[in-house]
Amino acid sequence: MSLHKEISFETEICDTLAAQGWLYAEGDATQYDRARALFPADVITWVQDTQPKAWEALSKNHGASAEAVLLDRLRKSLDDRGTLDVLRHGVELLGLRQPLSLCQFKPALAMNAETVAKYQKNRLRVVRQVRYSLHNENAIDLVLFLNGLSIATVELKTDFTQSVEDAVDQYRFDRNPKPKGQGSAEPLLSFPKEALNKFLNL
Repeated sequence: MSLHKEISFETEICDTLAAQGWLYAEGDATQYDRARALFPADVITWVQDTQPKAWEALSKNHGASAEAVLLDRLRKSLDDRGTLDVLRHGVELLGLRQPLSLCQFKPALAMNAETVAKYQKNRLRVVRQVRYSLHNENAIDLVLFLNGLSIATVELKTDFTQSVEDAVDQYRFDRNPKPKGQGSAEPLLSFPKEALNKFLNL
């Protein structure tokens, strides 16, 4: 896929998702936290909007460091338990009576208005050209986030110039979760700690 066509394809995907309610803005990639593999603004906004009392307690206990404490604890929980478990069961923090939830799954019934309202506050975001690496300036075409947690990465390809095997090899070698000669892994690519899916758009 030529660079021009790839950029156009990225734009079309992002515009389509935005029309469906996803958050999308040019320049969002600059807000991505490589070391934590999070979109911090959405993590904080989700907690503030859906669990204000918990956020108030965090702010009281940690002051100006509340955001960093939450993000660091979230990163450690992702490392220890994986993304899916964190989304299902939340994150425990000292001083809080119950775990912070990181998402609201769709309720089976719409009888509980509070649960429905919380579900509607989920923050879905698409970010393009995410420079994710701790070791180089490699970029992934698209990353999908739920409340600031990465849930999928997307590489755009075309079968006119590259095969499926070429796309798989790009993830295997150019998107290696543990680059050779480096002491640390790439947080965004280290399943199950991060993105749950890798998509190859052909």
